[in-house]
Amino acid sequence: MPLRPILVLVVDRHAAQHPLAETVGSIFSEGADWLQIRERELDGAAQLALARELSNAAREGARRSGRKARILVNKRIDIAQAIEADGVHLGFDAVSVADARLALGDTASIGVSTHSTEEVRRAAEAGADYAQLAPIFEPLSKPATRPALGTSTLTNASTQGLAVFAQGGMTADRAADAIQRGAAGVCATGTLLQTNDPSGATRALRAALDAATR
Repeated sequence: MPLRPILVLVVDRHAAQHPLAETVGSIFSEGADWLQIRERELDGAAQLALARELSNAAREGARRSGRKARILVNKRIDIAQAIEADGVHLGFDAVSVADARLALGDTASIGVSTHSTEEVRRAAEAGADYAQLAPIFEPLSKPATRPALGTSTLTNASTQGLAVFAQGGMTADRAADAIQRGAAGVCATGTLLQTNDPSGATRALRAALDAATR
């Protein structure tokens, strides 16, 4: 587990209560580490423009707090390359980890969506750098599409030799518990975007994550 648990903002532009780029910048100035740009509806130039806007906002926000943001793009290797992202996050309908590694190189971060301990194990065997395990709890940003896994699955998945990020319903209290159960970090959407105070929500989540490692 890293000394500082990783806080990943998974962007859903439909969930944001305020202008999205401005919100992303404030979240990264308050302690988010990675930005995962998830976009299923826009194609081509529109998706590239959004990815560039959000990655710039995250990088600038992190710079204001003396850090660097790590940028990941869901599935779209071409967009990741165009915005000089740090890697890609792969779903079940994306290219293989091996193909993504070939395209992006050994230093890229390549992650995989998983929904069970066995899927985490297979992601490790495939050479992924991390796995997102979801949903640990019922998501806050969208209706649930599968049963919540619970923390016992997270504990087991975190022993498979791969960094595991807990996703789904990550409030501050739950995020701290996830770290104590072996997660390398947490992914948040609704907790950070569906609020009138994204900066305050980020500070609370960041503090909970940091306190869990003390």
